[in-house]
Amino acid sequence: MDTIFAEATAPGKAGVSVLRVSGPQAFLVCEILVGGDLPRPGRALRAVVDGTTELDRAFILTFAGPASFTGEDVVELHLHGSRTVVSAVLSVLSRHARLAEPGEFTRRALENGKLDLAQVEGLADLIDAETEAQRRQAERIFSGGLGALAESWRADLIRAAALLEATIDFADEEVPVDVSPEVTQLLDGVRTAVEQEAKGVTMAERIRTGFEVAIVGAPNVGKSTLLNALAGRQAAITSEHAGTTRDVIEVRMDLAGLPVTLLDTAGLRDTVDEVEGIGIDLARERAMSADLRVVLTDDDVPDGIRLDSDDIVLRPKADLRPDDDLAVSGKTGQGIDRLIARIGEVLSGRAQLAGTATRERHRAAMDQASFGLQQAQAVLAAGPDQYDIAAEELRGAIRSLESLVGRVDVENLLDEIFSRFCLGK
Repeated sequence: MDTIFAEATAPGKAGVSVLRVSGPQAFLVCEILVGGDLPRPGRALRAVVDGTTELDRAFILTFAGPASFTGEDVVELHLHGSRTVVSAVLSVLSRHARLAEPGEFTRRALENGKLDLAQVEGLADLIDAETEAQRRQAERIFSGGLGALAESWRADLIRAAALLEATIDFADEEVPVDVSPEVTQLLDGVRTAVEQEAKGVTMAERIRTGFEVAIVGAPNVGKSTLLNALAGRQAAITSEHAGTTRDVIEVRMDLAGLPVTLLDTAGLRDTVDEVEGIGIDLARERAMSADLRVVLTDDDVPDGIRLDSDDIVLRPKADLRPDDDLAVSGKTGQGIDRLIARIGEVLSGRAQLAGTATRERHRAAMDQASFGLQQAQAVLAAGPDQYDIAAEELRGAIRSLESLVGRVDVENLLDEIFSRFCLGK
């Protein structure tokens, strides 16, 4: 493997900038950089030099592999955050190592068994997290929550497969005559857990990517004014003339710790204006695909809008009806706090349905595993003569989870058989 280096902190002027070096020659490269030995592992304060020219004085941390993030020898140089200093040190490093590709440090951590694939995804989500809910969810994945869950499923599936394999291959040895009750119990438990976890992926994805809340209603009822009040800035143009908003205006915000995108849509009405008509069609489409709708209306719900039980219907322009608790005004702020609390309550309730798995890739693997378990159960019910087919279906279910937990090979099954039933000598 090449020895690689890169900045670990964002470019720009700062108090401290961190450079990271990883690979088989990481210690040697950095000893050249400081003109002397470094503790392995340990920490030190050293002058960073280019030949006889001192570039900076740096705090240096060394991590001997495999006890490092990447699993390789790693050195971190904590420099003063001057762009000139950082550029000079990077130039020296480039003579002895290769600039890392995007994500290469994390990829090496994956390849060296320091992280599983789900943890890599959790790390990416943690870096991108903008709200507390996103941070908590990403931290669960990065700390190995999904891997631990999947590992427990795999252990049960390996146990079930081992029972079937033992019955097939070691029928004359001291093994249970009828393993189907225990196998059935194991498969039922895993299948129930997998299917329950798969159901939570949609809400987990919403936490990761953000909920959408559409503000809909007739023209000139105060939708854009309400959006501006919720956003705390002039995000949308407001006017006394109906039809000012013709496109969907999006404002992303943190609401109750959740990522929320507010959508200001075109006023819904019949029109002969072709451009406004396109905006109205788009408004209906986005409103129906949103996670939640806030409808401003004095009368009926606008045509083409189908409401769910959680959707919020309010009367507009509360400044003209100050005693109406079901009215809201972006102009005076009346009812804004209640609206924010209600949106937060609805979305927080939905967020509680989120599981540990967060991506469509996770759902696909779990759905495939569930189908394999269903097939294995159906064949298992046919009796011992079909155990070999049931075992193959079960191995297929195990392979479906490999993208979450890593590979399962024959040795795992043999180890389970020999340790549980003492069949080896």
